[in-house]
Amino acid sequence: MIGSTSTGAHTDPSTHPHPAPQADVIVVGAGPTGLLLAGDLAAAGIPVTVLEKRPAAISNLTRAFGVHARTLELLDARGLADELVERGRKIEEIRLFDGLTLDVTGLRSRFPFLLTAPQYEVEKLLRRRAEEHGVAFRHDTEVTGLRQDDSGVEVEVRHADGSAGTLRAAYAVGADGVRSAVREAVGQAFPGRPVISSIVLADVKLAESPDLTVAVNGSKDAFGFVIPFGDGYWRVGGWNRERADIPDSAPTSLDELRDIIRRAFGSDFGMHDARWLSRFHSDERQVRSYRTGRVFLAGDSAHTHSPAGGQGMNTGLQDAANLSWKLAAVLRGDSPEALLDSYQAERHPVGRAVLRSSGAIVRLAMAHNRPQYALRSLVTSLLKRVRPAREKALGQITGVGYVYAAPRGSHPLVGHRAPDVSLAEGPAGTRLHEALRAGEFVLVTPAGTEVEPKNEEGHERRVTRTHWSSPRDTSLLVRPDGYVAWAAEAADPRQIREALREWTGA
Repeated sequence: MIGSTSTGAHTDPSTHPHPAPQADVIVVGAGPTGLLLAGDLAAAGIPVTVLEKRPAAISNLTRAFGVHARTLELLDARGLADELVERGRKIEEIRLFDGLTLDVTGLRSRFPFLLTAPQYEVEKLLRRRAEEHGVAFRHDTEVTGLRQDDSGVEVEVRHADGSAGTLRAAYAVGADGVRSAVREAVGQAFPGRPVISSIVLADVKLAESPDLTVAVNGSKDAFGFVIPFGDGYWRVGGWNRERADIPDSAPTSLDELRDIIRRAFGSDFGMHDARWLSRFHSDERQVRSYRTGRVFLAGDSAHTHSPAGGQGMNTGLQDAANLSWKLAAVLRGDSPEALLDSYQAERHPVGRAVLRSSGAIVRLAMAHNRPQYALRSLVTSLLKRVRPAREKALGQITGVGYVYAAPRGSHPLVGHRAPDVSLAEGPAGTRLHEALRAGEFVLVTPAGTEVEPKNEEGHERRVTRTHWSSPRDTSLLVRPDGYVAWAAEAADPRQIREALREWTGA
């Protein structure tokens, strides 16, 4: 048996046959991470069941507020981005302390902006897609235990009426948040530390609207942030050093938030009509392994960090996009089971980098003595004056700058995110993100290059074949998550066939 066994009565697998699996994959958690993952798997023909403790309703209260460029690219590759953009507000600048402004418009992306859109809008689109592809949802269903063996995972659940049951699948994914029952069941520790306590958060209306930008500022005693939504409300939050030890359960008020924002910005902008208020704390934590046997962790179940930079939901969605195509490839028999180890190898370093970058922003905003002010001034000056440093910071915040490790001797493009390049007009569309909507690898070759749709054994290749729209000599094999798997200059048919065999099993 692999992993851990939770409390409660279990059937001994050594003496009883395993029950038939209800799905190939069980996803625990119907937040954005779980919804994207489940939708991807179902679109690939993999039976999926989603377990969710909450009732079957999408909450209109949310802490996530920003959708970055890389996440919009992933949604574009699923045909959802344009609809979400219509529901949100485009922000072209991120204003930080000491007059530092990060201009997002220079990103090499179809989405050179930060989109402010409530998390529930993202969930609506992902839920609709998952349902259209046949994902089975079980709400009011709490995970109480988990066990695994060489052939699958059994998940014990309790329903709202108190009844219990067991579900079985080949794999399970915990996307059930910072208090993950799946993480606890497999015995994964969640090492880390608190970053900041007693953050007050609200959606309010403002009588004096600041510029339409994301603004973060701090003083000796407080820091705050102000973000516009597209519905007349503003996301406003902050922290007061004098009230830093107040527990999350303590009541808050609009007057408390007004005081914080006045300290941070010099004005409370006439905030009024809060539609909700909340107090919470922020930790920096990350599990050591995103995989335990047949169980995976994604999103907040695997990592949590400060809200600075708005990277939480985005990182989770990118985890899901990385894991989904790998699970599908293994379950369909296209790839060996060892492919699943690359999820840890690729996404754990990204999660660690997000902890560091978001932590740096919040610590610099909280500066309150001379050494800290000096460090903040140095960092601000560096980012203002040195373009590569500024671009690297922006690449981390927006997600477009992350690169996965590539084998030695690979083409320089391997491991990099593939931009939404123009393609020759055809059934796959005229952009790479359109071609990726089939959920398959995309092979982009120079005009005139022909690739047989079937391999030597007569099996159909799971590859979308297309050509560049302009003269180029590069052949590119793009993974379903939009990263370059293989590339070569002036590749001959044999090289292309070998790359297809290695990556698609055909």
